Amino acid sequence: MDIEAEIEKIKERNVRVEADKAWETSNFRKLVVGLSIYILSAIILVSIDAPNPFLNAIIPAIGFVLSTATFPIFKEHWMEKIYQKKR
Repeated sequence: MDIEAEIEKIKERNVRVEADKAWETSNFRKLVVGLSIYILSAIILVSIDAPNPFLNAIIPAIGFVLSTATFPIFKEHWMEKIYQKKR
């Protein structure tokens, strides 16, 4: 295979990787997953006759959204103290 074809393959791969990364960090993805968790939780809570199923379904959805939040102080600590040691 010639070098130009290899370079083109690398560029195409980079576009896919950038798109995947953009999707993983997008607020739209977080919203879709959060809503999906809420709906599934509500369905399960209704099916087991739990009290206040629509209110209680918010808890796991909020948990997911919080788990995807970037907490700058923790990120900074991790980058300085933990990540740097691995390099």
